[in-house]
Amino acid sequence: MRDWDDVVATGLALPGVVLGTSYGKPALLLRGKMLAATTAPDRASFVLHVALIEKEVLIETDPATFWETDHYRGWPAVLVRYGTDADARIALLLDRAWWDRASITQRRTRGERP
Repeated sequence: MRDWDDVVATGLALPGVVLGTSYGKPALLLRGKMLAATTAPDRASFVLHVALIEKEVLIETDPATFWETDHYRGWPAVLVRYGTDADARIALLLDRAWWDRASITQRRTRGERP
């Protein structure tokens, strides 16, 4: 993902995702819940909702892309740098964030979990 516009294009392709705000900044939302947002402390990154157990693995296996600050420690969100070679992985993580936030009906309509 080169920039927020790429994140938005990828996220809006998912059913029910809308562009909204989180803490007054642009965000991708599903059912009012944040999937990704521009609330990162660094303009070269964005925030992505992920499971805590997955977050540790992401930071350990690709620290050039995924990172955190003390503010995000212990929260199910990871900071993601723009411009890395991890586009496919980030798109999959957005898909998983969608699944985590989707209703049972939305999940059934969509099919198998990513």
